[in-house]
Amino acid sequence: MPIRLSSNRPAERFYRGGAQITAFRGEPVAGEREPEDWVGSTTTVAGEAEVGLTRLPDGTLLRDAIAADPQTWLGAAHAARWGADARLLVKLLDAGQRLPVHGHPHDDFAATHLGRAHGKAEAWYILSGGTVHVGLRDDIDAGALRALVDSQDVMALLGLLHQIDVAPGDVVWVPPGELHAIGAGVLLLELQQPEDLSILLEWDGFALDGAADGHLGLGFDVALQAISRTGRSAAQVAQLVHAAPASGSVFPVDADVYFRLERMPVSGTAQIAAGFAIVVVTAGDLEIDGEPAPRGTTLLVAAADGALTVRGDGEVLVARPPAP
Repeated sequence: MPIRLSSNRPAERFYRGGAQITAFRGEPVAGEREPEDWVGSTTTVAGEAEVGLTRLPDGTLLRDAIAADPQTWLGAAHAARWGADARLLVKLLDAGQRLPVHGHPHDDFAATHLGRAHGKAEAWYILSGGTVHVGLRDDIDAGALRALVDSQDVMALLGLLHQIDVAPGDVVWVPPGELHAIGAGVLLLELQQPEDLSILLEWDGFALDGAADGHLGLGFDVALQAISRTGRSAAQVAQLVHAAPASGSVFPVDADVYFRLERMPVSGTAQIAAGFAIVVVTAGDLEIDGEPAPRGTTLLVAAADGALTVRGDGEVLVARPPAP
């Protein structure tokens, strides 16, 4: 049967937030720096042995359960192609303050320089609106970008990016290498590749040592090679940030090779197709397979669970890995 997940909030992150997550879930108030809920996670926080991993009700780590039986959890086709690699990390993220300007490496860079199985593409479904900063407004050369990082010229760094207002139901696609920052007050559901790899261009005012830790141990001369320095037009940014369709697949097709997200309005009865998934109830007071599922419910679904029946009036989001 699907497993109802309580929140999994790593403590003492480098930025503030968390109150919107606990309100969304109907849980006790968070600590000041618990801005992320790692939902159905097989990924650890960078440098940690277990922090970030999801534990099942019997105490088993989800990572270990999938490794022991990938076909049951992920399905025969997925397991045949990728083994026990779930290829997905889902987070709820509450930006209690604006996040720093940063980017993430692509697969080739992560494999070559870090020995990792994935880079970090990501995409967001906005639950509570605000401002996001995504993509360079103009081209910038490597020397100029490095100089801004070294000087920690925060206003100049932020001014490099397009600033876009977002509302609930909008989606944001952040390809690997694309510079971005999330504005204060935004609550979102994030789908990403299952890695914790960030290249920080800004850290002044945050609870971290960006000069030491912001370059993935590679030094900024190397790390910044993973960052796109090509400007995007307003039309190109509109392809990254836009309102989600009312139903069906919501991210641009370029994201499909990394992960998928389906928006499913429910009025009466609906069915979630079989397959490994993280299900998030975003509105209404539903029943899923006969069990109450109010707003804020998150469910971990194994491929072997089969299709799920949803009843009531509301909305669910269904996050999945790429199709094998």
